[in-house]
Amino acid sequence: MRPGVSGVLVAGVGNVFLGDDGFGPAVARRLAEEVSGLPGWAAEEVQVRDYGIRGLHLAYDLLDGVDALVLVDVLPAPADGSTSAGTLRILKIRVEDLESGGPLTPAGLRANPAFDPHGMDPLAVLRRLRVLGGSLPETYLVGCIAGRTDEGMGLSEDVSRAVPAAVEAVRTLVTARITNADAAPASAAPDETG
Repeated sequence: MRPGVSGVLVAGVGNVFLGDDGFGPAVARRLAEEVSGLPGWAAEEVQVRDYGIRGLHLAYDLLDGVDALVLVDVLPAPADGSTSAGTLRILKIRVEDLESGGPLTPAGLRANPAFDPHGMDPLAVLRRLRVLGGSLPETYLVGCIAGRTDEGMGLSEDVSRAVPAAVEAVRTLVTARITNADAAPASAAPDETG
């Protein structure tokens, strides 16, 4: 997005060289191919970007100002095995979720709260916004439980099958935001993290 232009930023994040961690970029690529044909998705209103592992780039794009952010990323499997690989979760992320002790802090989605300008921990990027002079826009996470994140390119079968559903979830969230709908349809209604 150009400076001073508000809208929705869809950010696919992850490392394509670490198996299922390439989920966010895969969804972003699929959406970018389809954006021009989606009703109401004008380039000045919706930007779809594959950020890969460029956390600092995402932070500075957010400082330009967006009304809403949809992050697409892989999520770690719960230790108790209660959720299987390929399961989608849609979360609304609030400022209090990022604060120390919140549900999205290190014990939650990521293990390292430090900001690495050469890496991509989306939660660390969002936490860092305030220090950089920005604020958290309306933010959603479309996440997929990972099957494997070892070295190697390509998504696992379970996570690969989740890509079309994630694309549809992002479409629903963005379309609802653009049309100022009161709530997303039940199929893409976000879980509350708090």
